[in-house]
Amino acid sequence: MSGTDEFDVVVLGAGPTGENLAERARAGGLSVAIVERELVGGECSYWACMPSKAMLRPAAALRDARRLSGARAAITGVLDAEAVLRRRDGFASRWRDDGQVSWLGSAGIALVRGHGRLDGERRVLVDGPDGTRRVLTARHAVAVCTGTRAAVPDLPGIEQTGVWTSREATGARQVPARLAVVGGGAVAVEMATAWHALGSQVTLLVRESGLLSRMEPFVGDLVAAALQESGVDVRFGVPVSGLARDGEVVLDLGERGALRVDEVLFATGRRPATGDLGLETVGLAPGDWIEVDDTGLAVGVAGGWLYAAGDVNHRALLTHQGKYQGRLFGTAIADRAAGRELDLAPWGRSVATADRAGAPQVVFTDPEVASVGLTLAEAEASGRRVRAVDYRLGDVAGASLYADGYRGQARAVIDLDRETVVGATFAGSGVAELLHSATIAVTAEVPLHRLWHAVPAYPTISEVWLRLLETYRG
Repeated sequence: MSGTDEFDVVVLGAGPTGENLAERARAGGLSVAIVERELVGGECSYWACMPSKAMLRPAAALRDARRLSGARAAITGVLDAEAVLRRRDGFASRWRDDGQVSWLGSAGIALVRGHGRLDGERRVLVDGPDGTRRVLTARHAVAVCTGTRAAVPDLPGIEQTGVWTSREATGARQVPARLAVVGGGAVAVEMATAWHALGSQVTLLVRESGLLSRMEPFVGDLVAAALQESGVDVRFGVPVSGLARDGEVVLDLGERGALRVDEVLFATGRRPATGDLGLETVGLAPGDWIEVDDTGLAVGVAGGWLYAAGDVNHRALLTHQGKYQGRLFGTAIADRAAGRELDLAPWGRSVATADRAGAPQVVFTDPEVASVGLTLAEAEASGRRVRAVDYRLGDVAGASLYADGYRGQARAVIDLDRETVVGATFAGSGVAELLHSATIAVTAEVPLHRLWHAVPAYPTISEVWLRLLETYRG
């Protein structure tokens, strides 16, 4: 034992969620320690959001140029894969966390390196990299912000094969000649897009009958068609039953035979990083998601001291939603510590309402996909009386200027009783920058009669908002 230290708040996990929660609690006047066993900055900074988008952006720029008469003639080569990967390394800070550590210090947050786990009420044990153990106690709160890990299926031969997860896919040093991607979600389609653009022969193996199944159905159709047109071999309804490596990786596809590749990426979901956090010492099941209320308090733990924010609570597995929760829950911790009344009304300062009603998401494929709020199916299942309003993005003047032969689709889901937008989805080049306007419309519950006065600039792709309103009115 090297000592016991007391803080107002102890945060487990120094990713974006933990950093935001710690900063808000510190700004509220509390002393804060944050515990991290890997790199400060977390998954998004080094193995997910930043490196993956750095890999995808050069390919998107090249595709956009090729879709413009007068520009495509200037494209005489292919991507410089080595340069793209060097640029990616820069956005991942070359896997060094000096800048993030410096920020923690400037914010007055104590960093404790090592693996932290709960040891009963308000108590955390930290095993340091040098073998010492430190005990941290919290006067007010412990917040679990440890995120998730890649979920790899239990298949014959998988442990001996050395497969890729999202970490290897965003950090690989060389382009594999042949890459199999197993999965149909955001990571699978983004990494299939990126590595194909860098020169891999990519085969996408999807157990289900479509891609991006949690989004509007037209999204998966458009993305699948574009991947196939680009040269990706997309195979639906193909389960992998086993694999082995003998120089190359051999995937057993059952009745579909075998597939031989150089590397295989399993993008088959995420699981909570809670298996070794000592949850059993506070009455929770190790390895499970931590259920919380709208202020971040863990359900089933007495005393109102344990919080969980970000992916680990399974409310919305998105980095920006984790940061949002961190800001709200960190403020709630400070308010409770000071005896201030919380604002618990929907959209109040103390509750994470947007997790359920207005969580935005972008998938950086070709076409880009951007969505917020409810899909039509989700809105109907909620009991609302709704209508989907669709419009072809290629018919918008700004889209036709953006790219020759622009293809895309927009959908707004309208609550017919309240006449507000409860969900919106866009698929097409450059649509990520449409998303915040949709997020404001959904979260602010802007009435349609007021949206008529939000005039989109001409000629931009955002004119699709006017076209959706016109289509709704008929």
